[in-house]
Amino acid sequence: MKRFFLHAPAIILLTWFALVFISPFLALTPEVISLEHVLQPPNQTYWFGYDDLGRSVADRLISGAQTSLLVAFSVVMITLFIGTAVGVVSAWYGGWVDQLLMRITDVFLAFPGILLAIAMAGLLGPGISNVIIALSVVGWVGFARLARAQVLLLRERDHVMAANALGTSQSRVIWQHLLPLVAAPLIIEATFSVAGLIIAEAGLSFLGLGVQAPDASWGSMIRDGAQYLLIAPHLVIIPGIALFSIVMAINVLGDQLRDWLDIRT
Repeated sequence: MKRFFLHAPAIILLTWFALVFISPFLALTPEVISLEHVLQPPNQTYWFGYDDLGRSVADRLISGAQTSLLVAFSVVMITLFIGTAVGVVSAWYGGWVDQLLMRITDVFLAFPGILLAIAMAGLLGPGISNVIIALSVVGWVGFARLARAQVLLLRERDHVMAANALGTSQSRVIWQHLLPLVAAPLIIEATFSVAGLIIAEAGLSFLGLGVQAPDASWGSMIRDGAQYLLIAPHLVIIPGIALFSIVMAINVLGDQLRDWLDIRT
């Protein structure tokens, strides 16, 4: 039983990835309306039932998994690159460069991230691309602060000082002596960020600022199903369980990854 719980997060994530990547080869109809199946509960034939428009909940659940994967990993790649660049440059060069970049970072930190994302999504309008932009605008700050803190610790190490003393170019010192050591904490931070971004995307879609119909999102599925909670609770429970399972699995794997990369253990 203990072994099962250790591997359960990996199984959940592998299932998520598998559904996303094989979905183009499946005969999915997430947008097809079937009036005879309106609000049909799960049964032996249709395991996940149908929604208020007679659309397959299973098909829309898989389509929503595609949306969450696209948004989460796109934003992580963008914010990881921007945040790492800002943090490394700020810590390495110091002086007025550090002061300027950190003051800009402080401005973004002054606002709650999700509220700033809501404001950005409201200004840009709904849609997957705008959700990615809105979440990227607020998501790089954590990577920047972490990268700066790591570089401030590492730039005084003997191997870095030796490389500088030997006349190694600054770009080479950064790429060969700093980034490899900064990578581990940044990877861990990126793992936890994926979970947060999945929730953020679902939250924006729940508020009507994210993915719009006929595209599916777990957040919009929960929003649309909330008004039928008493007569068709499966419309909320099923995407809710999917969202909870994925986020929990990513967080657990993030903890395991942090322990595995910790040189002290």
